[in-house]
Amino acid sequence: MSTSVKDPQELKAIYERRFKAERVRYRQRLWATLVESFFQPMIPPGGTVLDLGCGYGEFINHVQAGRRYAMDLNPKAAEHLDPAVTLILQDCAQRWPLADGSLDAIFTSNFFEHLPDKLALKLTLIEAARCLKPGGRLIALGPNIKYVQGAYWDFWDHFLCLTEASLGEALENNGYIVRRSEARFLPYTTINQPAYPMAFVRLYLRLPILWRFFGRQFLVVAEKR
Repeated sequence: MSTSVKDPQELKAIYERRFKAERVRYRQRLWATLVESFFQPMIPPGGTVLDLGCGYGEFINHVQAGRRYAMDLNPKAAEHLDPAVTLILQDCAQRWPLADGSLDAIFTSNFFEHLPDKLALKLTLIEAARCLKPGGRLIALGPNIKYVQGAYWDFWDHFLCLTEASLGEALENNGYIVRRSEARFLPYTTINQPAYPMAFVRLYLRLPILWRFFGRQFLVVAEKR
């Protein structure tokens, strides 16, 4: 029996408790800024993109692409997604209902740590590689256990501990070439944190020297071989 949280109703309850309405609105504003100021150039114009572990659609609702998919197990995700986004409700370690080479990019933020073990991550990376076009990108953010340390376990649904190096090695072993690896990128979490002005967020993204002091999440960008 898996030790991960895979019951859709439990996931729904966890995220309803964790993200109150005001915090959800702030996160939507935050991700609109992150996409516009940093991530949009990584997505090919008119391309097809999948948000893996989409949550409430913070990324996929704001990115510009020809076709947009979102994958999650939480049924409440459907209430938050843009109508133009196609939602796939399933376990990411199972075969995806997408054709080989059909995606230009896969984005995932704070998701891999919710997988039960490294086998689930391996199966997910293999399936992602199948669906990516040659040269297609996988863009991954997540808590870096080197810098988060004990605070990592403050969340009930955290299981798999990763660093930028361990994820990079997993990617290199499963059909990818790592093109960018940042050990420190964004702060750890927005939970119980101030709602910063978006001007501050844009400034932070333009000054990587700040990442060294405040970054607790890694950023890894890899391409399919």
